[in-house]
Amino acid sequence: MVAIDVHTHAEVTADGRSSLPDELEQAKQRYFKSTSARPLTIPEMAAYYRERQMAAVVFTIDAESATGHPPIPSEEIAALAAEHPDVLIPFASLDPAKGKAAVAAARRLVTEHGVRGFKFHPSLQGFFPDDRMAYRLYEAIQELRVPALFHTGQTGIGAGMRAGAGVRLKYSNPLLLDDVAVDFPDLTIILAHPSFPWQDEALAIATHKPNVYIDLSGWSPKYFPPQLVRYANTLLRHKVLFGSDFPVITPDRWLADFDQLNIKPDVRPLILKDNAAGILNLRG
Repeated sequence: MVAIDVHTHAEVTADGRSSLPDELEQAKQRYFKSTSARPLTIPEMAAYYRERQMAAVVFTIDAESATGHPPIPSEEIAALAAEHPDVLIPFASLDPAKGKAAVAAARRLVTEHGVRGFKFHPSLQGFFPDDRMAYRLYEAIQELRVPALFHTGQTGIGAGMRAGAGVRLKYSNPLLLDDVAVDFPDLTIILAHPSFPWQDEALAIATHKPNVYIDLSGWSPKYFPPQLVRYANTLLRHKVLFGSDFPVITPDRWLADFDQLNIKPDVRPLILKDNAAGILNLRG
């Protein structure tokens, strides 16, 4: 295994249903200039990553309360990932607005289905990450000792649509996770993406809070802000993770651009594999 991609999306169910409403999916593809003919199934994703000698964290987003669109069942993702344990690491997504049901689902997904972490998208799900409404869910995830990965910064979902399709960027300011990091010090928190326009806030939190990490997904490395590269090379060398945001950015493109980035030779393997292996308790 040469790398661990900590940020990939399951885009379609086994019976062909999309993970997003059609209008949001089409706008997302326009934003990222996607050229893929169709989304890969989870077994096809496994083959794709196996060919590249990489592992991949795979998840969907449960934003049913905000969008009315049912998510890909996390149980389905976990079951299909279990058929490809050499390359796929299943994360679940739960809508915090579902309250006690989400808490119960979190416990069941980890203990019965082998889920290894959870993904949140505050802008799409429509909640402030520091809202006490979500705290019982965070408490359960902390007790289960698996990571929570939060979208931060701007999003391509809703971009260019009238009123941004109602998706509000304010929910994804990484500073909102500072309280969560304090109140749940044993919860591993991953801030997804270079957090435009709040990059400095993300760097400050990850530097200050031992349980906060940053993944580098969603952007080609050639566009990374200089302060992000500087911190990745120094203070945050053990806290920055490779993520592509597949399928909107492929690991091939990301890694090709990363090869041109001014990253120290001894830091590259930390970002590409070792840091994630530690968080996910992987060996080998």
